[in-house]
Amino acid sequence: MLDTRALSRQPGSSREKILSVPAPEDFGVEMVGVPEGASIELDLRLEAVLEGVLVTGTARVPLEGECARCLDPITSEFEADFQELFVYPDTRSGGNADDDEFRLEDDLIDLEPVLRDAVLLALPLSPLCRDDCPGLCPDCGARLADAGPEHHHDVADPRWAALQGLAGGVAPVPPTGGSGDDEPRGSTDRREGKQEG
Repeated sequence: MLDTRALSRQPGSSREKILSVPAPEDFGVEMVGVPEGASIELDLRLEAVLEGVLVTGTARVPLEGECARCLDPITSEFEADFQELFVYPDTRSGGNADDDEFRLEDDLIDLEPVLRDAVLLALPLSPLCRDDCPGLCPDCGARLADAGPEHHHDVADPRWAALQGLAGGVAPVPPTGGSGDDEPRGSTDRREGKQEG
């Protein structure tokens, strides 16, 4: 919880804070996330406005996960910016606030939902150890980055295996027609008939 009482609800007053808070559980997506309890560094600016407190900040979080192509472990840092208005519940705007708007409770701000939205929505669903990661060999599972470009397998497509057995004993058959000669049919007979007459 973030205490805003120092702003005294005076529009125009502001405070800047640098905080370090532990990461909650399940703070990530399927293949990458922030380890539970890891330190989240927050650089915040709190501004009192008529409706409530406007919070602008940057969150720096450590990430751990695995590459979506080669499954190698990934560790990195990630930075997300956010801005959110927290409305006072006892004001006209706070009383009419929608369910998706955030309220102050006793002048305290719960930043966790805002951080989840800012960080989790920006995390890659398919993180990579590097942009050109070639991944794993689909036949043997070797890391293609280690195996090199010459790595390959001579594996026949199983869909053609039955046809390969048939092709071994069959010889090609030449096409046949009425007469296989190149000359037009009946041309020899006509020449011979003219010589006789």
